[in-house]
Amino acid sequence: MSAQIGTVVEAGARAATVTRKTRETQITVNLHLDGSGETKIATGVGFYDHLLNSLAHHALFDLEVEATGDLEIDEHHTVEDVALVIGAALAEALGDRSGIERFGDASVPMDESVATAVVDVGGRPYAVVDLPFKGKRAGKMPLQLIPHVFESLARTGGVTLNIRGRGSNDHHLAEAAFKALGRALRRAVAVDARREGPASTKGTLG
Repeated sequence: MSAQIGTVVEAGARAATVTRKTRETQITVNLHLDGSGETKIATGVGFYDHLLNSLAHHALFDLEVEATGDLEIDEHHTVEDVALVIGAALAEALGDRSGIERFGDASVPMDESVATAVVDVGGRPYAVVDLPFKGKRAGKMPLQLIPHVFESLARTGGVTLNIRGRGSNDHHLAEAAFKALGRALRRAVAVDARREGPASTKGTLG
C-alpha cells in the first residue's frame, strides 16, 4: 500500500486497521467485514457520520472511524481522507479476494427517493455516480463531496461501483445511496462456499 494512503497497523481474518496522518488530517479506521453493523464513528462532520453509520449497518460491517482534520478550513480534506482510508481498510480486509462473491447490487428507497448501487470488488477501481442533488449542503456537509466519497473509496478499495438515484429530498437521496452501497458490498464480499480461488475466468483478479 502506498504511504500516502495509509499504514496498515493490523490485517487478517477479513479485518484491518489502517491509519493515515498528514498535515491536514489524522485518521484511524478499524473494519471487520464479518461483523454485525456495530459502529463508532467520529469525523467531525455530523451528516457524514450519519451516512457512514448507515453504510456499515446495512453492510453488516463493524466500523470504527476516528478522524481529526482541518475543519476550520472546510470539510473537504476530512471527508476525502476518511473515504480513502475506509477503502484501504476494505482492500486489506479482503486480502487476495479469493472465494468471495465479488459482485453485488441493491436498490434502496427512502420515501420519495430511491438509489441503486452495483459493485465489483475485484480490484479494478472505477466509479460512476449519478445523484442529482438539488441543494448545496446537508447539515455541514457539502453535497458535492458525496460523489467524491464514492470515487475515493473505489480508488483505494479496488472497487468498481455504479451508483444512481433520484429524489426531491437531498437527505433522503444521500442516505438511500449509502444504504444501497452497504447492501451491495455485503453481497459482494460474502464468502462463496462453492468457489475456490478468485471469481474470474482469468484465474486472477485486478
